[in-house]
Amino acid sequence: MTKEIRLATQAILDHVTPTPTVHNGLSDQQKVDIIAGHFKEILTTLGLDLENDSLKESPTRIARMYVHEVFKGLNPEHFPKITVIENDMKYDQMIVVRDVTVLSTCEHHFVTIDGKATIAYIPNKKVIGLSKINRIADFFSRRPQVQERLTKQIADCLTHVLETENVAVHINARHYCVISRGVQDSHSTTITSDLRGDFKRLVETRSEFLSHCTTKTLGLEL
Repeated sequence: MTKEIRLATQAILDHVTPTPTVHNGLSDQQKVDIIAGHFKEILTTLGLDLENDSLKESPTRIARMYVHEVFKGLNPEHFPKITVIENDMKYDQMIVVRDVTVLSTCEHHFVTIDGKATIAYIPNKKVIGLSKINRIADFFSRRPQVQERLTKQIADCLTHVLETENVAVHINARHYCVISRGVQDSHSTTITSDLRGDFKRLVETRSEFLSHCTTKTLGLEL
């Protein structure tokens, strides 16, 4: 990542609701090495035989997965390159992207959050490539999260990048901390929304957006 891109990325992230983090100065490889060592201890403590062919590489596999995949959104260098263009066509209607995959991790128990997002905005002076909306959602999903913060981070980012307050984010997700432990309810889902500008002020705009949030994803009528 060049210095210019790094500064531009940081300028965007400075406008986003922060995730609680501590800058420890470690490189990705250092993180992998340290996490692998700790996971070796955890698996050994659980009584697993790390001399077994199936298990001996598991600490390193887990560490690489955490740093390079599941939690890659903690590294600003993985923020997607965002290209916006001038709204020369003066488009002033709602743009909606439905069924955006949200695959995140609950920061309380470190198990999966699996859901779909509906994301919309009404352009002002700028528009954005549609795939960039998916990439923004994925970036902020790839870190330990609570759904409320994730919803706000996506909305914060789009509000800043597009220079418009007319942004809406709706997430419907299953939390495996509810499914696999505790109450063990495999049917409930959690809905969060962040409606801004006209999406919040105008009843017609709000109703139109929410009508797009009805979907058959996750195997349920949501």
